[in-house]
Amino acid sequence: MTTYAILIQNRVAAMNVDAYNRSAIAGSDVDLQNGSVFRLDTLEAGSSGCEVWAVTAPATSTSTLNNLWMAYSPEVNTLVSGTKMYRGLSPDPRDFYNAGAYVFDAFKPQVGDIVTLTADAFTSAISSNTYLNAADGVYTLTPGASQTTSALSLQLIDTTYVSLADGSISTQRVTAYKFVVLAN
Repeated sequence: MTTYAILIQNRVAAMNVDAYNRSAIAGSDVDLQNGSVFRLDTLEAGSSGCEVWAVTAPATSTSTLNNLWMAYSPEVNTLVSGTKMYRGLSPDPRDFYNAGAYVFDAFKPQVGDIVTLTADAFTSAISSNTYLNAADGVYTLTPGASQTTSALSLQLIDTTYVSLADGSISTQRVTAYKFVVLAN
């Protein structure tokens, strides 16, 4: 079974500044988990007055690995069966993702923000790497041994855990990593 990232906003400027929050929509073929990063350069076609922004993958070809946004929607799981959608059937936040072609919430990480992410938010294991960086053409952050210049970069400050209310006894804790935003 696929699990998705859990994102906790520990200390984030977007909690107090509305301008750092947006509604976004990705293409129907792009499902994004919380913690995914992307550009929001243009309004979605036909969203006049609604301010729904179109998601674009980070790309070095346009020198835009910075000024990125991060997916962060309330984790209300949705089960799709044919044309019907059922919400809230699973209490496990690891079952949640932002389905393509549906509007979701995003915030713009600011230098000094502190967020906690589970390992599903990274392209590979943290191991000895203590940084997460935006990478060309991918929505997932990439672990590295150093900060990437002119890119969204986060530095590991603590290894912790997230408690889950999934009804089980032995799997209620999931390893998580606390990061501070160094650049965006």
